[in-house]
Amino acid sequence: MKTNSNKIKMNNRLIMFIMTIMLVPLTGMAQKNIFEKYSDNPNVTYVNIKPKMFQMIAKVGVDTSDPEAKAFIDMVKSITSFKTIVTDNKTISTDISKWVKSRSNSLEELMEVRDDGSEVKFYVKEGKDADHVKELLIFVNGIDNVMDDKIEINGKERKIETVVVSFTGDIDLNEISKLTEKMNIPAGQHLEKK
Repeated sequence: MKTNSNKIKMNNRLIMFIMTIMLVPLTGMAQKNIFEKYSDNPNVTYVNIKPKMFQMIAKVGVDTSDPEAKAFIDMVKSITSFKTIVTDNKTISTDISKWVKSRSNSLEELMEVRDDGSEVKFYVKEGKDADHVKELLIFVNGIDNVMDDKIEINGKERKIETVVVSFTGDIDLNEISKLTEKMNIPAGQHLEKK
């Protein structure tokens, strides 16, 4: 009798293991990130900068004897991913807002700024210490409420509604505002320490 009982337990464990393996791809699809979803959509401007590009930026004409410049270069080299989506499409903006809200459960809100119907939120995933984060997510919504002009992006005039930016790596919060300023990322100036 014990042999049959052990076989049944083994069979149940095997079935559970197989079911778990089969469900893994489904959970991956359910969590498809917003950047992948809209990377080819004509209603968005999508930017994905690879780590190699940041390494190249770090090598271009910077005086590494200057401690401030060296700190900036070290931070740039430590970025493993930079992705952004810019859109004026209300439906996509709503989808991005939902995605950011779902992501905010696993991130810490660093700051929120609301002004004239626009909102800016900064989220982080903790890093090795208080000055470093593994991920920085910037969400800007309602920019069209505070900007009258259209902006030309890749040859197209667009009135921006929503921007979402994701940085991953070993990101020094003391240096990231300089990078967002150089890249002209909306609301990046709010990262500067006062």
